[in-house]
Amino acid sequence: MSQVVVITGASAGVGRAAAVAFAKAGYHVGILARGQERLADTKAEIEALGARAVAVSIDVADSDQVERAADAVERDLGPIDVWVNNAMATVFSEFKNITPEEFVRANAVTYLGTVNGTRAALRRMTPRGHGTIVQVGSALAARSIPLQSPYCGAKHAIRGFTDSLRSELIHQGCRIHLTMVQMPALNTPQFDWGKSKMPRHPQPVPPIFQPEVAANAILYAARSRRREIFVGFPTVLAIWANKLVPGLIDWYLARTCYDDQQTKEFVSPNRPSNLFDPVPGHQGAHGRFDARARRFSFQFWMTSHPVMSSGVSLALIVGALTWFFSE
Repeated sequence: MSQVVVITGASAGVGRAAAVAFAKAGYHVGILARGQERLADTKAEIEALGARAVAVSIDVADSDQVERAADAVERDLGPIDVWVNNAMATVFSEFKNITPEEFVRANAVTYLGTVNGTRAALRRMTPRGHGTIVQVGSALAARSIPLQSPYCGAKHAIRGFTDSLRSELIHQGCRIHLTMVQMPALNTPQFDWGKSKMPRHPQPVPPIFQPEVAANAILYAARSRRREIFVGFPTVLAIWANKLVPGLIDWYLARTCYDDQQTKEFVSPNRPSNLFDPVPGHQGAHGRFDARARRFSFQFWMTSHPVMSSGVSLALIVGALTWFFSE
């Protein structure tokens, strides 16, 4: 019998890629997002792979809407086994230029959307005694960067919320598995429709990875019992550098990260954004940076193949020792 997964923010970007990955793995998929056109596109793509799908248009910032969507998925597909909290919204801008309403809205979607999804999942999984909740995080949950204070703050909040809740579940003897996947920069449409107050077009900080790399990590997280998963060497580097020399990183990012997050293309500050309302269209999983995005992460391959990677590491060590003692 196929398992059931619910994915928020599933109509584009990482959520869309994850919906396809789960469908290919044999899951039935509940897809939650605001944009009706892209929901229909995603549903059709999933069904073409032979999986069943339920698409529900909701705003994850509204807990009642999330609850009704969870009921709709279970009514049509059956009990939810995996819940993936992926929906996000942000503002690319210096903090001084972000209005209170914009900041609240970005956090309502990214942080409270995760809280609402987690609550809905627990209400259904706890009585059954099984289930997995995957929080889609970021390297920015551990190391913030300029021009993304709403997003960085929300991802930090998700990590704090998740760690607190995990301890509560352990205390309660609850068997629900709670995990968080920390992502690198990804080639998604958010850079085309995210609210921006910068003069030039926003871009992910290189190196950039395709959303399928993230999707495979989410699928792996749903099937493993890992507490936290890092994706990509840049994520590992950012997290560990911040542990070791946070002050130096502050200065480095202040000097480099303004340019690193903008292309040379100028854009209007009044371009359509999805902060308060969905942007119409048929955008898929990928953004505009296909030519620069990597389709594979060796670091994540090592994470998801521990036995094989241990063998590779041992072979490298033996080879190095053999070379050293033969000189």
